[in-house]
Amino acid sequence: MSQAARRLFSVEEYVALEEAAEYKSEYFRGEIFAMAGGLPEHNLICLNVGAELRHQLAAGPCRVYGGDQRVKVSETGLYTYPDVTVVCEEPLVDEIDRSALVNPVLIVEVLSEGTEAYDRGDKFGYYRELLTLQEYVMVGSDQWRVERYTRQAPGADWLMSECSDIEGTLALPSIGCLLELRGVYAKVELPPRQFGRRRRRVRVTRLA
Repeated sequence: MSQAARRLFSVEEYVALEEAAEYKSEYFRGEIFAMAGGLPEHNLICLNVGAELRHQLAAGPCRVYGGDQRVKVSETGLYTYPDVTVVCEEPLVDEIDRSALVNPVLIVEVLSEGTEAYDRGDKFGYYRELLTLQEYVMVGSDQWRVERYTRQAPGADWLMSECSDIEGTLALPSIGCLLELRGVYAKVELPPRQFGRRRRRVRVTRLA
């Protein structure tokens, strides 16, 4: 017996379903994928990062959005919800989905056990197609670790910097901000095995 064909949705159907849904879902090439809720540590880190950036950007043109803000990667057709999104020019939205931003300059994803492989792999690959994106930041939720990937030039490698020092600071040059790990992890309880680990390193990745 042949397997039943998968149900594919149009963008318009996805948007209508999303507006009525009680939970968030991603959309990619006609398929809809439910997004799991974050653990308390994950949610607190998201709020900490958003608050830090919002405070530093309060006087400038940049806008900071939380995890309920939908983003479309126009180049791939992915609709998703980054944990933190920063737009520094006039916010632009998708022609079909007026709730989806299309011009982020910086995106932050807080990693979790269930999403880390996706955030590091396919999702980062989709994000790299965003012509406006200058920096992608991944924040650990089970250890003191913040990674920053910076676009060097169109078609060039991305430069990766990593800070794992709770007293350390990581610069975000695309928006002129500094992320202090002490603020990122404020009131976040991490596994005891991570306490006392302090290291900082910088390397260049070969990400097209």
